[in-house]
Amino acid sequence: MGPAPRCERAAPGSSGHGGAPRPACAMDLSVGYVARGRTLVTRRMMAQPDSDLEEDALKEDLKFYFMNPCEKYRARRQIPWKLGLQILKIVMVTTQLILFGLSNQLVVSFKEENTIAFKHLFLKGYSGVDEDDYSCSVYTQQDVYDSILFAINQYCQLKNISLGTLGYEQDEDDVSGLQICKQQYKKDAMLPSNDTRNIDIAIETDCIHLEPQMLATKRSDDLKMINSSFFNFEFYRLIQVEISFQLKGIDLQTIHARELPDCYAFQNTITFNNRAHSGKVKIYFDSDADIQECKDWRISGSTVQKNTQYILVFDGFVIVSCFASLILCTRSIILALKLQKRFVNFFLEKYKRHVCPADRLEFINGWYVLVIISDVMTIIGSIMKMEIKAKVRVNTS
Repeated sequence: MGPAPRCERAAPGSSGHGGAPRPACAMDLSVGYVARGRTLVTRRMMAQPDSDLEEDALKEDLKFYFMNPCEKYRARRQIPWKLGLQILKIVMVTTQLILFGLSNQLVVSFKEENTIAFKHLFLKGYSGVDEDDYSCSVYTQQDVYDSILFAINQYCQLKNISLGTLGYEQDEDDVSGLQICKQQYKKDAMLPSNDTRNIDIAIETDCIHLEPQMLATKRSDDLKMINSSFFNFEFYRLIQVEISFQLKGIDLQTIHARELPDCYAFQNTITFNNRAHSGKVKIYFDSDADIQECKDWRISGSTVQKNTQYILVFDGFVIVSCFASLILCTRSIILALKLQKRFVNFFLEKYKRHVCPADRLEFINGWYVLVIISDVMTIIGSIMKMEIKAKVRVNTS
């Protein structure tokens, strides 16, 4: 090192307030210029150990990590991209759920209205209001026969009497038709002396299958005569009679909402319950609807396809935003784990102490974990929604 710089006094004309002499340099601040740069480094900083520099850097990183987004912006002018993306994602996902809910509202109303229509079509004497937990009830043997034959006749004349877009469901070979099954206790042994009956509690089931072609050419009374052994009910051992049939329908109201129509398969079951043998037969009606593929038809003269494409594009933006949020939050957790490792190693090297698990968990932001889970579920749900919305196997023009 060269000799210490001398401190000369300023000229008399360069004095400060009151004419007191002002030194040209201070003896306790030794400053050097580094490679003509404009960065000033004090000799005391240059002499500082590397461990202290590492400690200061770790302190700065820890302080910055535990700041909220506003403090980070004020400290380093770092734009809170994750916060802005979460706000945008909330708006987009909320809009997506509203649109999907409005679309499903049509599905729910269509199923409910069809169930009510089926009860009026196939249940004789149905008043429009269910009795307790069942649809209606009958009290005489003739009413049971009349109700069963009424349901069969209504099934035969469905296309002539129904107001809906209903038809018979077809399987791979032929029309599925209508099936009637009865459950009853096994044949008893009656003792003529005192009219007592010994009933075997084992249950036997007997079924017949009626196709629409046969039902169209024969009356219900003829069917009863042809299958007299089946329709000759012994009510003292009859448990229940079950009529099951499948129908198909098309929900055309979705076209007015600029959506592709849905095709449904209705599995209907009418149950005449006589388990109690109390003189009252309860009639239950159950309808289970499944959405199926619409085949061999086209839609023309509408903006259904364009509107569907817009919604699919919007769903794509939701997936992209969730994927970006997933990447940013995963990156933040990875950086937090690296910072945690630095902190643990520093304490172990300098203070010979291990950091407790509770302090380690402070580095894991629980909100990031929840956001990651939410993003994964939203991406999966959006993909499923796009598949439902697209109905790619339906032809439109």
